[in-house]
Amino acid sequence: MDRNPSPPSSDAEDEQAAGDSIGNTVYSKHWLFSILTKLIEVISPDKSDSNLNREEVQTELDEEMENDIYKVWDMSMDEDVALFLQEFNAPDIFMGVFAKSKCPRLIEICVGILGNMACFQDICMSISKDDNLGQMLLQHLCDSDSPTLLETSRLLLTCLSQAEVANIWVERIRENPSVYDCVCFIMSSSTNAELLVKVGEVVDKLFDLDEELMLNWIKNGSCQSVGQSTDDSPEERPDFKIVPCVLEAAKQVRSDNPEGLDVYMHILQLLTTVDEGIQAIVQSPDGGRETWTLLYGLVCHELCQPDDPPIIIQEQKSVLASILSVLSAMFASQIQQEYVKMRKNMPLIGSLIRIFQNMEDCGKRSFDNSKKSQPEETEKSGTVEEDFHLKILKDICCELLSNMLQELTKENILEGLNQGHLNEQKCSCAFQNLLPLYFTSVESFLEALREADQTLADSLEKRFPSLRLQT
Repeated sequence: MDRNPSPPSSDAEDEQAAGDSIGNTVYSKHWLFSILTKLIEVISPDKSDSNLNREEVQTELDEEMENDIYKVWDMSMDEDVALFLQEFNAPDIFMGVFAKSKCPRLIEICVGILGNMACFQDICMSISKDDNLGQMLLQHLCDSDSPTLLETSRLLLTCLSQAEVANIWVERIRENPSVYDCVCFIMSSSTNAELLVKVGEVVDKLFDLDEELMLNWIKNGSCQSVGQSTDDSPEERPDFKIVPCVLEAAKQVRSDNPEGLDVYMHILQLLTTVDEGIQAIVQSPDGGRETWTLLYGLVCHELCQPDDPPIIIQEQKSVLASILSVLSAMFASQIQQEYVKMRKNMPLIGSLIRIFQNMEDCGKRSFDNSKKSQPEETEKSGTVEEDFHLKILKDICCELLSNMLQELTKENILEGLNQGHLNEQKCSCAFQNLLPLYFTSVESFLEALREADQTLADSLEKRFPSLRLQT
């Protein structure tokens, strides 16, 4: 039976399409190469076109080019695409953009593409070792364009998070004093929460990686040159100090960005790991009052509140640990300052005890849940492994509370009892957590309590026989 011939095989077309694909993706090499070519043309316009307004070309992209380059940005999250871009020297093309273009969106996208490429170890190593590119990227920390600042910070954080190249960037930043001023300027003046969080993460990572750099930034107070100024940034920057800048950023993010607050509180905690950092906090013009007031307000009025469910401690354990660590360091070093006097800080004692109570409740829930899910194993082990981060929080709480209890007078205790910050249940909870390690502090408190309320003191001694035996 006659029939029409079969259509020609599509194997050739399939092979051609496969040959144009980037790695295992469906993205076209030809298309991507054409976009890179267009990008070169954007920053190197035809000199023969005398009617071309060069300033317009540099400050704005046409819609088609902008859409195409945005597509490349999305595609660069794929490792095969990132490797293709690396193979065709995209970082060098981007350097040309940084050097010649005045188009903020183009610069933002190119930095963003590099940020995606840097997620892959070999490419990150190549980008990091290119000192010219590295210097150009650091200069963008002085940019007035928030989206560009955000992508630059994201790229830096990506590189700093890779152990193989982190030291390259730490050294590069240490040798560029302008980075300090740029970062401080952002922290002290930006209202962009997303940018503040990312810049904070960069600072936090830097301080965690390199104590020497942290010490340099603590000591740094002189106005540095920050490179070429822009229309939106002053030619001369203020005399930046790291602590006020961190505090200002923390205030900006405190209300609606818990992640950002956690980052900035951890920066303050890192500062207190060195004597110079503690002194930078407590020897500020106000003697540390602003820092204490901010942290005190967070603990007593915002975090772990009486109407919060006890489980909130799991969500807030990291930020609370950082805050209380700073308060503990300040209390130990500034005992003569008016703002740390106990008559002004009785609510803080109540808050510390509430944290203990919530931790106990979470511990009981964890044990009960474990017992239900694995009854046999729980019976054999007898205990549930303590949450590591909660243990850190507990240790920090104990240290601060023990120091505060030693400073209480009869009058302070009477005030605490009248205001509800102290009672038998709360004192028992405090003793349960403090003993036996902080026996001296508990005994000091008990002596003052006997003067204020002998009945309560007797009741607590009955609950904790070890106190009676050693009195």
